[in-house]
Amino acid sequence: MEELIKNRPIGFFDSGVGGLSVLKKAIEHMPEENYIYLGDSANAPYGVKSIEEIKRLTLENVEFLLGKGVKAIVVACNTATSVAIEELRAKYRNMPIIGIEPALKPAVELQQLGRIVIMATNATLKEKKFKNLMNEYSFGKDIYPLPCPGLVEFVENGILNGERLEQFLKKILEEASKEEIASIVLGCTHYPFVKETIQKVVGEKVTILDGSLGTVKELKRKLIRNEIKQIESEKGYVKIYNTLEEKIKLSHTLINA
Repeated sequence: MEELIKNRPIGFFDSGVGGLSVLKKAIEHMPEENYIYLGDSANAPYGVKSIEEIKRLTLENVEFLLGKGVKAIVVACNTATSVAIEELRAKYRNMPIIGIEPALKPAVELQQLGRIVIMATNATLKEKKFKNLMNEYSFGKDIYPLPCPGLVEFVENGILNGERLEQFLKKILEEASKEEIASIVLGCTHYPFVKETIQKVVGEKVTILDGSLGTVKELKRKLIRNEIKQIESEKGYVKIYNTLEEKIKLSHTLINA
């Protein structure tokens, strides 16, 4: 029975294709595991929705993954993590559930001179979870939370570079750039897919971080602690689902990029 549990897939979900950036990192570090990914592109973006709506959609995503027999769940969405992770853990006590949060701690630990910009959705920046993170690490630091409405949609439409995206980013970052930026924290799992374009806009001196590695390390710890980590050495499978059928092709492109 124990061996059967180890062979079960790990479930990932996001409001769309963004969480694939976290899944990519998981495959890189644990290629032997099996994975199921659910993107809810039909309802993207979550960051502009009400708290109640985000919670409802998040529960639906979790139920879908449970129906696929997963052994652990990664909430590969900053907005859903901020809004619903505590409720999920209370409701599904026997299921390891791992969330993602902005990589503010690593940014602070770099001890660079200059501003730390946190690019995220409105919902993430408004939540208590983010405020707690700020309280923990913001002392004596110039930290600039930056809501980025519209950026998720670029990624959902497969627009990862080009003049239109560059102009959009320049406008979004204009106010934050009035002080020298030391680092940018990507507080939404969609944003790593446009990291190169962000780097082009802000310059090579700016360090850009995201929380995917921290999430994958925590996932690995929980799998080991619960004695459900895959012990086979063969490469596992990856199954991708999306609530918008036409996003499946883009999903495969992003996961293999």
